[in-house]
Amino acid sequence: MTFRTLGRVTERDGTRVLAVVPARGGSKGVPGKNLAKVGEDPLVARAVRALRSSARVDEVVVSTDSTEIGTVAKAAGAVVLPRPAELSGDSVSSEAVLLHVLDAFEQEHGHAPDVVLMVQCTSPFIATETIDNVVAQVADNGWDCALTAVRVHEFLWQRDAEGGAVAVNHDAAVRPRRQERAPEFRETGAVYGMRVSGFRAARHRFFGRIGLVETPAEHAIEIDTPEDLAVARLLAATLEPPVPELVDVDAVVTDFDGVHTDDHALVLQDGTEGVMVSRSDGAGVARLLAAGVPLLILSVEQNPVVAARAAKLGAQVLHGVGDKAAVLKTWLAEQRLDPARVAYVGNDLRDLEAMALVGWPIAVQDARPEVRRAARLVLDRPGGYGAVREVADLVLHAVERRKEQ
Repeated sequence: MTFRTLGRVTERDGTRVLAVVPARGGSKGVPGKNLAKVGEDPLVARAVRALRSSARVDEVVVSTDSTEIGTVAKAAGAVVLPRPAELSGDSVSSEAVLLHVLDAFEQEHGHAPDVVLMVQCTSPFIATETIDNVVAQVADNGWDCALTAVRVHEFLWQRDAEGGAVAVNHDAAVRPRRQERAPEFRETGAVYGMRVSGFRAARHRFFGRIGLVETPAEHAIEIDTPEDLAVARLLAATLEPPVPELVDVDAVVTDFDGVHTDDHALVLQDGTEGVMVSRSDGAGVARLLAAGVPLLILSVEQNPVVAARAAKLGAQVLHGVGDKAAVLKTWLAEQRLDPARVAYVGNDLRDLEAMALVGWPIAVQDARPEVRRAARLVLDRPGGYGAVREVADLVLHAVERRKEQ
């Protein structure tokens, strides 16, 4: 197999983060568990998409012995590493799987990532914020490893040798109120983060200084039984917003300023301009192009920074454009594209005529009110902060759905 190069780098300190999802094909408690659907997607796809949505994760690898799991994981955007036979049994430790992935990665690249995450797809409600917080604990806050946990308040008991009840975490004669008790935390099993050098030395997920990331109770369910799966499906119907209409298109066209950027520019003394862009957007464009969906940047500005960014992305660009609608019409005809199956992402008044030409006019979250009203879809993210990635994910979701049909 071939790993993709870790193209994104965490902007704070250059930390490279590799995420690993162990997903074995066999499951005794819930047969086919990792492919069971919660909401619209199989569990393994939910885990991969949560990780791919994190700006702090550079690469996602699914380790599996199942061809079917591998197919679903690859469609969701993961690199798939087949397991050797000795790692396929139900007694194999997760640490052994992580070491196998790290060995394969280091053999191909000649170096190790800085941080490795282990994410269990049997935890179906993993928020991107949670993933980012686990990375931050290790990469930014000085912890050697970190785990996700949920705050609990239960009084725990055990049975003694005679079958009687024995208090575990409390004095049975004292019943303090919840607010009077020191908080306790239950490990959720969802996300673990480790400094790779320390993990290599310890060969275990817990070592050195251990950090904790608290997650909300509704995100803490772990699927081990058919009853857990039924509860997760009910929660998904309650917690998750309706799946947005599929952005089923053959091409994406975007404005530049205010879409790939936050509409600010840095002007230097010599008059040259610089802009801030999102590495997450770049990863989204790369996935679009890899899936065969072309992206065109259409900009009024005649600025070298536009062409430079397009070249970096490998996207087509037309800039210094006076009449966007006219140029877009010509491009659509040249590419033999049905306008009804094209998305245009804009933010300002100069985008309105071009948006009116396509079947999927889309506005970034901070677009002008007139643009938001003209849009078929308003994104959750503003320009320069993952808006292009959000569009890419929606388009790729539609591509995956077509493949499944």
